[in-house]
Amino acid sequence: MAFPVTRMRRLRYHPTLRRMVRQTRLSVDRFIYPLFVRPGSEIRIPIPSMPGQFQLSVDAVVEECREVAGLGIPAVLLFGIPSHKDAVGSEAYRDDGIVQRATRAIREACPDLLVVTDVCLCEYTDHGHCGAVFERGGFRDVDNDATLPLLVKEAVSHAKAGAHIIAPSDMMDGRVGAIRAGLDQAGFSHLPIMAYAAKYASSYYGPFRDAAESPPRFGDRKTYQMDIANGDEALREVAADVEEGADIVMVKPAMNYLDIIWRVKQEFGMVTAAYHVSGEYSAIKAAAANGWISEQGAAIETTLAIARAGADLIITYFAKDLARWLRAGV
Repeated sequence: MAFPVTRMRRLRYHPTLRRMVRQTRLSVDRFIYPLFVRPGSEIRIPIPSMPGQFQLSVDAVVEECREVAGLGIPAVLLFGIPSHKDAVGSEAYRDDGIVQRATRAIREACPDLLVVTDVCLCEYTDHGHCGAVFERGGFRDVDNDATLPLLVKEAVSHAKAGAHIIAPSDMMDGRVGAIRAGLDQAGFSHLPIMAYAAKYASSYYGPFRDAAESPPRFGDRKTYQMDIANGDEALREVAADVEEGADIVMVKPAMNYLDIIWRVKQEFGMVTAAYHVSGEYSAIKAAAANGWISEQGAAIETTLAIARAGADLIITYFAKDLARWLRAGV
């Protein structure tokens, strides 16, 4: 049938009808809210490059989690900022480390809230890279195999503290298998791993590195994070993590990699997460602050696009705002 018999606008003329026939629907159940926790008490330090986000002490992060749980958001993702950094990130795997203490406090205060813990060393090393560093003939890089046992120690320490999901973000080859074996051996075979499976060496991580105090002191992370031009490689990375025991796979960043989210979901049919990263969040915030776009409209449209591409879980700094807007019926 052709126009005028077929009129596509008929299903758009009324807002209730538009809502009824909408294909992609947002639910608060999709959201994971990232939080940055640091030592101290009654600390709530604004992150200038991420308006509305803060570095929080354990007591403050507990209060934040009470608000998150009250909004119906099911999970938080914890990043730690230690009091001391060294070459091997030793505070990452201390039983009294900052993420471990925060995990225990959140579990006690908000028993129904899932605690996801980021497993990486970049926040904890004095050089800012995601693992132990080697140097040969003036060349420095992260030592993949020497890093794996450190990541296992960190993951097991998080599990002992009560983490519900372990999320390795380092992009070392073989780390999912090593962490799976370490968790199983320590008696945590029931805990799922959410692998940062296709994590690109993106320009959109800048504000996060301010928040986590984790910029690399030399070079960059392009030898272990993925080349931004590659798509087929993402499927190989995901396949490797799945084979090693990942239960959830993640694509990071989200917005510039919607095609990757789609391909991963279609290829593997697994629970797929996407990280709407700090630079994507801050870009919307900056444009909205200048009056160039609607913050609410852009945040909702962006999140819908991520869901439409195939993401089942969305890690987003907009989670609290989205929960409020959805509750208001937007």
